[in-house]
Amino acid sequence: MDFFYPNFNNDMWRIWGIVCFQDKDHFVDLASKRFKQQEIEAFLNEKGIALYDTACAVVRTKNTASDKDLEVVEETDIDRLLQQIPDCGAIVTTGQKATDILTARFAIQQPAVGAYVSFDYQGKTMRLYRMPSSSRAYPLALERKAEKYKILLNNINN
Repeated sequence: MDFFYPNFNNDMWRIWGIVCFQDKDHFVDLASKRFKQQEIEAFLNEKGIALYDTACAVVRTKNTASDKDLEVVEETDIDRLLQQIPDCGAIVTTGQKATDILTARFAIQQPAVGAYVSFDYQGKTMRLYRMPSSSRAYPLALERKAEKYKILLNNINN
């Protein structure tokens, strides 16, 4: 899958399946052991959810998926990205490296996992949410992760 969170062992799309459809396999093609990219993209468009990385160029210093083993070579131009989506009111991170990059960029405190901090960006109040990683290496059950993401969605929609 040429898209975000393509690893079949990652639970991002299972989390959203639980949150919005009460079905962890809603976005899963079980027979092919892959995610349903077209359905995911339609869902994201319908919900107004944009995805992007906080770095455009990285080097893995070890052969792991861990954030601590990433060296950021080039950060994403967050300001330019936000200019393209002026109605954006919240940013969500799922990893420590992304959280570090954004809190440094906006000179704000790091939110606790499952929480947010408000900040001023070009005259408007925004929120930075820090959500649990969807990696199975993150020590929280899938259903508990989904509960936190459901709270996020409810907060953003209100």
